[in-house]
Amino acid sequence: MERNQKEEVQALQDTIYVLGGKWKLPIINSICNGNHRFKEIQQSIPGITSRMLSKELKDMEANNLVKRTEDRDAKIAIVYESTDYCRSFGPIILEMINWGIAHRKHIKNRVEK
Repeated sequence: MERNQKEEVQALQDTIYVLGGKWKLPIINSICNGNHRFKEIQQSIPGITSRMLSKELKDMEANNLVKRTEDRDAKIAIVYESTDYCRSFGPIILEMINWGIAHRKHIKNRVEK
């Protein structure tokens, strides 16, 4: 299926709309690395406030990226998990991490010269 430039731009805008901003990718990374409680997620992401984390988790739940499970009888009442839909973005996140590491090295080497 051939795409035109307009479709490509729209697809990029859709992706940025759902995953854009400062916090969504770090939250996804945190949850996928085993942090499922609100405090665990918050403590794993430097600089995020509880208010911002709460807002982002609600938005991510609305976009089917995280699943919020509440069990008042359980020791841990509320847990957050990534959905299969969210995990489909995993390889892209890993590539972004790799690119970010390479970019930091590139800039550091450029400055040192």
